[in-house]
Amino acid sequence: MTIQTSICPRCGQPTEGGLCPECRAANTRLITCEPRVTAVYCPVCDSQKRGKTWADLRIPREDFIAELAISAANIHADAKDLRVTVRSEETGPNRTTCALDLEATLYSVPVHETCEIEILWQKEACDRCSRISGGYYEGIVQVRATDRKINAYERGVATSIAEQTEDSLQEAGDRLSFISELENSKDGVDITVGSQHLGQEIARMVTGALGGRYTTHPKLVGEKDGKALYRVTYSIRLPYYQKGDVVVSRGGYFEVRDIERQQRLRVFDLQAGTARTLTEAEVERLIGNVREAESALVVFTQPDVVGLMDPRTYKTRELDAVPWTFPVEGQPIRVLRDEEQDRLVIVG
Repeated sequence: MTIQTSICPRCGQPTEGGLCPECRAANTRLITCEPRVTAVYCPVCDSQKRGKTWADLRIPREDFIAELAISAANIHADAKDLRVTVRSEETGPNRTTCALDLEATLYSVPVHETCEIEILWQKEACDRCSRISGGYYEGIVQVRATDRKINAYERGVATSIAEQTEDSLQEAGDRLSFISELENSKDGVDITVGSQHLGQEIARMVTGALGGRYTTHPKLVGEKDGKALYRVTYSIRLPYYQKGDVVVSRGGYFEVRDIERQQRLRVFDLQAGTARTLTEAEVERLIGNVREAESALVVFTQPDVVGLMDPRTYKTRELDAVPWTFPVEGQPIRVLRDEEQDRLVIVG
């Protein structure tokens, strides 16, 4: 030790000035914790309240407890190489005790400290559940079909789209876009929604998937903070013909691929393998939908003829070959049955 070397005033060890690292670390509190924190949550959906804002809990409860405990701890700014362990124990119906174990490096000295935090759980109905339980809604989406009954497939698609749209908007943070009721009536599907945004999106998505159009019918129901409040009915009218319908026009068979405005159908010619447009007035009758197609075994193939085993009678039937398919002997091919003409129609 030279005359210029400083000495730690506490332990007498050489130092660069003031307390040595060991004494400085021993004299510094690594972690301080609030004795308790309050967490407000919704007992129905487990949403958490942060300040005045509600948010869905998207992490496991154990991770959320650890997050709350760590947020209640104040770790010294000079600590480095932190390693935090949180142990929790449910000590009551609304209490969780957490022990924080912290290892770090402070002034180049390894240190280790612990502290304890109690989490008090407070129940409160969230904004979304309060609205649902109170019967609040901002709109109804009504799914109906034009001049016919809505079928099971369309009911299923409309229901699935509504639920997926609700999930998508809520995952994006739109908590009040909820479905409070989804009813299958004899006339169609009625979807009661908590926000006009959700109603608009469901109507748009359903008509995009099934065709048709929708109209909106707002009704004034009151006023809040000087602003008019409306409930909107989104009236969806699915077209008479559906995507996948196989129709007859001038003796030919056509699969409906899309429904345009002004009663025009974009179709696929099942004989020629080409696309074209038909008006609804040109359609003579409907034989079915490709969703109802049967599998028929290919018995033989020739340049202009294909032999299929009728899946109902198991007899071989000869059909004109269609240029857009490539039947293979011994493999199945999809067909629809034209009951009126007692014919099988190849649909792919």
